[in-house]
Amino acid sequence: MDLATLKAFKPSEYEEAADGFRATADMAGTAKDTIDNQISAGIRNKLEGEAATNAQQALKDLSQNFHYTQTECGLVSTALNAFAFDMAVVKQKMEAAIDDAGADGCTVNPDGSVSYPAGKKPGEEKLTDGGTVSGSAGGSPTSDALEWQAVNIHPNPNYGKAMAYANRIADALKEATDADTKWAPKLSSLKADDDLTVSHSDWADVQSDTGGVREAGRSYSDSLPEAPKGGSPKENAAWWKGLSPEEQSAHLALNASSVGALDGLPAETRDEANRMVLARSRANVELELAKIPPEPAKYSPNPNGSYPAVIQNDSWSKWNEKYGERHAELTKTRGGMNSIEERFDKTGEEGLPEAYLLGFSAEGTGRAIVANGNPDTADHQAVYVPGTTSNLGSIGGDIGRMANLWRVANDEADGGTVSTITWLGYDAPQNIVKDSPFSHYADDGAPAYNRFLDGLDASRTAEGDPHRTAIGHSYGTTLIGSAARQGELNADDVVLAGSPGVQVSKAEQMDVPAGHVWNQEADGDVVPDVGRYGHGGTDWDGAWVIPSAPLFGANQMPTDTEGHSDYWKEGTDSLRNQGLVVAGRGEDVELKPVPPAYSRGR
Repeated sequence: MDLATLKAFKPSEYEEAADGFRATADMAGTAKDTIDNQISAGIRNKLEGEAATNAQQALKDLSQNFHYTQTECGLVSTALNAFAFDMAVVKQKMEAAIDDAGADGCTVNPDGSVSYPAGKKPGEEKLTDGGTVSGSAGGSPTSDALEWQAVNIHPNPNYGKAMAYANRIADALKEATDADTKWAPKLSSLKADDDLTVSHSDWADVQSDTGGVREAGRSYSDSLPEAPKGGSPKENAAWWKGLSPEEQSAHLALNASSVGALDGLPAETRDEANRMVLARSRANVELELAKIPPEPAKYSPNPNGSYPAVIQNDSWSKWNEKYGERHAELTKTRGGMNSIEERFDKTGEEGLPEAYLLGFSAEGTGRAIVANGNPDTADHQAVYVPGTTSNLGSIGGDIGRMANLWRVANDEADGGTVSTITWLGYDAPQNIVKDSPFSHYADDGAPAYNRFLDGLDASRTAEGDPHRTAIGHSYGTTLIGSAARQGELNADDVVLAGSPGVQVSKAEQMDVPAGHVWNQEADGDVVPDVGRYGHGGTDWDGAWVIPSAPLFGANQMPTDTEGHSDYWKEGTDSLRNQGLVVAGRGEDVELKPVPPAYSRGR
C-alpha cells in the first residue's frame, strides 16, 4: 500500500457498510422471529392436514435461512468494523508522522520519502545542504544500529529527524499493507454457497469464519468494553446497556457462548446468542456422526443352524470398541438438541408462547435453560430444577413438564402473563446409587441458580416486581434447599415434588415468606423415603427431616399421581395445584390436613 492510498482511505466508509450489514442482520432476525412466533404459530393453532404440514416445513426452512443470514451478516458487520479499526489506527500513525515532520521543518513527499532542510550541528560554522531520505519498516537490530550510526555521523542534524519520520511512515505503510493482506481473504470468505439450503456444513463454516474474524480482529475485540469479570447480574446488565449497538453486535458475533451465559442480560439477547451456539453445536455433532460408519448388526445367526441361537458379530465388536462410546454420546446430545428445537416448533400449540433459550452448552453432561414466554415481562415466573439423571440428552421431558405447567398457570393467572423456565444449569448426579446420595452436586450448583434468579430481576423490563416460584423435582429440591441455605433465595414461593430432602429441617429456613413452601409426595414415590436417610435437615427436634414430614412445616398439597415422575401429568390435581401456586393463587389450594400434633405454629 502506498502513501496516497492510505491518505485516501476512509474508515468511515467501511463503518457505514458495517452498519448496513448490521441493519440487515437485524431485519433477518426480525423476519425469523415473525415466522417462528407469529406465522408458523398461527398455522399450528388453527390448521391441520398435509398442506399445513408442508407449509410448516417450508416456513421452517425459510426461518433457517433468515437465521443464517442474521448470523453471517452480523459477522460481516463485525469484520468490517474490525478492518476499519485496524486501518484507522494505522492512518492515525501516518498522519501523526506527517504532522510531526511538518512541524520540524521537514516535508513528506508523495512516495513517502522525507525531505529535510539545510542545517548544521552545534559548533559548526558551515551549513550542510538538505536532502531526501526514504525510510524502512521494522529493521533488524543490526540495520537499526547502522542507521543510528549514520545519523550520528551525518553533519546535518535534520537528516536524523527526517530519517525517523520516514521510518514512521514506512512502518505505517507496512502495517496498512499487512492489515489489507490479512483482511482481504477473511472478508472474501464471508459468503454463502449458491443454494437455498442451510446445511450443517454451512453452520460449521460459520464457526470457522467466526474463529477467523476473532483472530484477525483481536485488536478490535480487545478495544471493546469487556464484561465485568465475575460480575453480578446487575453489573452484567449495566455493562450490556452501556454498550453501543455496534459493540453489542460485535460481542454477539464473536462471543456468543459468553453472552448467552451471562445472567442479567435481556432474555431476547441471551436467546439470540444461545441459538447461534445451538446451531453450531448441532452442526458439529451431525458432521461428526456422519463420519462414523454405520453400526453393524450386533448379532449373527448361529452358523450351524441347528438351533435358533445367535452369536455376537465380530464386526460389531470392532465397531463398538472404536466408535461405540462416542457414537452413544453424540446420539444422546443430538437427542437433547432435537428436543429443544421441537419446543421451538411447538410455539402456538394450545396457546403455548414463544420459547427463549436462556442457556445452552453441549459440553460434559450439557446445559439447557428454556423459557416458555418472556420472563423479562412476565407477571409470574417459575424456575424449575430437574433432578438425578438429568442431562442435555433427557431435557425433552423436563421441557414438556414446564410447557404443561405454563398452560395451567396461564389459565389460573387471571389475565396475568406467565413464564415457566426449565433450568438445567448444573451438573446433576447421573447415577441414583453412586451419585445422588452426595450433596456436592447441589452445593456446587446452588450459586448458579441464585445468580440466575437474581438475573431475572436485573433483566426485567416491565414495571413492578414479578411473582416468582422456585420449583424442584427430586434432587432438584436438594439444590433449591442448598440455594436457600447458601444465600438469599430470590423467590416468593417454593414448590417441592418428590423431595429426598432439602438440607434444612424447617420450611422457615427456605428463605421465603411463612406459609409459602409447598410440597408434593405421590403414592408409590420411594424417593422421599430414601431421602429420610440422606438429604434431609436435622436439628434438636430429631433425625433427618424431609419436606414430606409434618415436622418440616410445608404446605402439603394433594397429589393424585403415582410414582416419582408424574407430578406434571396433564389433567391432574397435582399439576393444577402447582399452577395455582405459580399464578399467585396458593390460597386456593386445598391442603392435606395436618395432624394436630404437628399443626402450624408448634
